[in-house]
Amino acid sequence: MASPTEPRFLIIGRVARPHGVHGEVSVEPFTDLPERFTWLKTVYVGEINPRPAPVENARFHQGRILLKLAGYDDREAAESLRFQWLQVPEAEAIPLAEDEFYLYQAIGLVVYNEDGDHLGEVVEILETPANYVFVVNTPAGELLLPHIPEVVREIDFERGRMTVRLLPGL
Repeated sequence: MASPTEPRFLIIGRVARPHGVHGEVSVEPFTDLPERFTWLKTVYVGEINPRPAPVENARFHQGRILLKLAGYDDREAAESLRFQWLQVPEAEAIPLAEDEFYLYQAIGLVVYNEDGDHLGEVVEILETPANYVFVVNTPAGELLLPHIPEVVREIDFERGRMTVRLLPGL
C-alpha cells in the first residue's frame, strides 16, 4: 500500500503495439477523456513503480492514440513498451461529477442490504458493456451486483459502505 507521501496513480491507457519505425506506439485509452493525451507533459509507464516518460507527441488514429515518448526513438525501443500500462498521478485526475467515482474507490466497501443486514465486501469490479458489476465476497460465496439504480441504492464513501437491494435471481 502506498504511503501518504507517495503519489497514487490512475491508469489512463495501455500500449497495444509499436506504430511505424520512429518510436510511436498505439495506445488503447482507458479514460473518459482521451484528449488528455494531447496535453500531457509526462506519463508514467508500468504498473508497479511506474517510471516517468516525457510525452513528445500524441495524436488520434483509428480510435486509438499514437503516442511518442522521449527516449523511445525506434521500433525496437517502442516494442519494449508493448502491453505496458500508462498512468498519471491522482493529483492530475480529471475532476469528477458529484455522483461519479473512480473504480478503485469502491474496492473494500462493506455491503449491506436495505434492512441493514451485512452481506460482504466489494473485492473486484468487472467492466461489462452494459454496466459495472461489483464482485462481493460473502459468507455464502461470491455475489455479483450490477451497478444499476435498482440494485445499488447508495454508496457512502465516507462511511465505507454500500447499500443494495437484492433483486430476484441475484
